[in-house]
Amino acid sequence: QVQLVESGGGWGQAGGALRVACATAERTCRNDAMGGGRQTPGKEREVGAAISWSGSNTYYADSVKGRFTISRDNAKNTVYLQMNSLKPEDTAVYRCAADSYRASEFNRGPYGLGLIPDLYDYWGQGTQVTVSS
Repeated sequence: QVQLVESGGGWGQAGGALRVACATAERTCRNDAMGGGRQTPGKEREVGAAISWSGSNTYYADSVKGRFTISRDNAKNTVYLQMNSLKPEDTAVYRCAADSYRASEFNRGPYGLGLIPDLYDYWGQGTQVTVSS
């Protein structure tokens, strides 16, 4: 069983910045592609940012491109999602996800490579991010 634990997030103002960190426990995810997902009530979960197992490739949905940066430190088994230029529509529960088969990097969904939620087999419980206008 893979346990992904998010930390950070919280409250922010439009135009501000927040960071979410995702640590893995019980099983290292250093060989997995990782995604930064989010979910709001009544909407399907989405993956807005993703990073390859080596960290050499990153993928972003248009909604966050240029504002969010995903990175990873495999020595610490931690993935980071830096969120800048926040918008109220970024309000969501942010959940990190692991793709142990690395299938997401080779499948292009409607939003691009690496961003198909169903290809991620492990998800964290998430941390709330609320952005006020």
